[in-house]
Amino acid sequence: MAIDVVMPQMGESIAEGTVSRWIKKVGDKVERDEPLLEISTDKVDAEIPSPASGTLVEILAQEGATVPVNSVVARLAAEGEEAKPETSNQKPEAAAPAPAPAPAPQPAPAPEAPSTQDSALSTPIPEPEAAEDENVASLDERRRTKSSPLVRKIAKENNVDISQIPGTGVSGRVTKNDILEFLEKPKPAAPPSTQQPAPGTAAKPKVAAGSRIEPLSVMRRSIAKHMIQSKQTSAHVTTVFEVDFTNIDKLRRQHKESYGDRGVKLTYLPFIVQAVIAGIREFPILNSSMDEANVVYHSDINIGIAVALEWGLIVPVLKGADELNILGVARTVNDLGDRARSKKLSPDEVQGGTFTITNPGIFGSLFGTPIINQPQVAILGVGGVKKRAVVVETKEGDVIAIRSMCYLALTFDHRLIDGAVADQFMAKVKATIEAGQFTM
Repeated sequence: MAIDVVMPQMGESIAEGTVSRWIKKVGDKVERDEPLLEISTDKVDAEIPSPASGTLVEILAQEGATVPVNSVVARLAAEGEEAKPETSNQKPEAAAPAPAPAPAPQPAPAPEAPSTQDSALSTPIPEPEAAEDENVASLDERRRTKSSPLVRKIAKENNVDISQIPGTGVSGRVTKNDILEFLEKPKPAAPPSTQQPAPGTAAKPKVAAGSRIEPLSVMRRSIAKHMIQSKQTSAHVTTVFEVDFTNIDKLRRQHKESYGDRGVKLTYLPFIVQAVIAGIREFPILNSSMDEANVVYHSDINIGIAVALEWGLIVPVLKGADELNILGVARTVNDLGDRARSKKLSPDEVQGGTFTITNPGIFGSLFGTPIINQPQVAILGVGGVKKRAVVVETKEGDVIAIRSMCYLALTFDHRLIDGAVADQFMAKVKATIEAGQFTM
């Protein structure tokens, strides 16, 4: 008996998924829980495991197809069964449409339809016995009853659809003044502009020989949508602080080996997370979200950590970050990052964030001005930690020293957060990092 493989429900708000890639092909044997295909949703990319052991005998959703959740995308033949019975299962499906054209009465009304359509187009009164033309006839009748012969003539000469003109006459009748006012109004430029981006099949740009055009992936389309939405929603302002990471660098080097023995890679990020939490506790407005009339101050501190992927960007969420120590944050961040890159995240793990940290500094960036992850009101961008010669104040006076320095850039929503509050929050983050007093 065939085993159905269905598009899974990848979270409550997910209604459909796109088949990104088939890992197995028809005829391949597959073990239970072995990756069978990859799918993309607007939340996460994920590998879908096989529901049972057997042989893949039919693929119903090809790569690039977007299908509703719980739709059958493939079928397996269970272990011990041959693939041939599956082909017999396909034949009834292919034979199923055969009964549809079977009814012979179909040809009889066929000749009537064109004659009726011709009469409807050539004469003002459609034939009442033609059931298929009843909607057209009733529409024409309504147009005639709502306009005079003069109005219809003006409309015909100007290629105007009377049904699109709001009538001010009796029972909504379109009067001569109505159509003249309609013609005098300048044609809005909106329809072409709104119509242009709407179709997905926009005119392809001319490209040189050897170039290629590829459609955007589901994830890339989702990123583009969210970035534009964020810029249109929030009043983005960025403030940049220079922070001395020397004490953090010493702590990291001191505990790096012991953390490695426990299977945890110790980076600067856990310390930054802890400093952000300290800032949020003092300025909880940075851990909020808002709409046009309300501000939601979140009781939980859920820190989103942006992870760069080869095919896009994803932001898994460190839930209850304020309840974790440095080791707990490091272990969870490592786990989320690894599973994001291997497409093992669940939709719940990329939702519910209240504040986001992005770290372009690992690629050499000095600093950036990140875009807010809606509906949050702030995001912290971390630059690269570099050794620089800086002036340091000591009891003996100012001296030039080599310090590990980093630029932290906070982008905040100026609709809710004032510049003074944002800078006070950043001053707290800076002081926490520079003090270097963390429980390891």
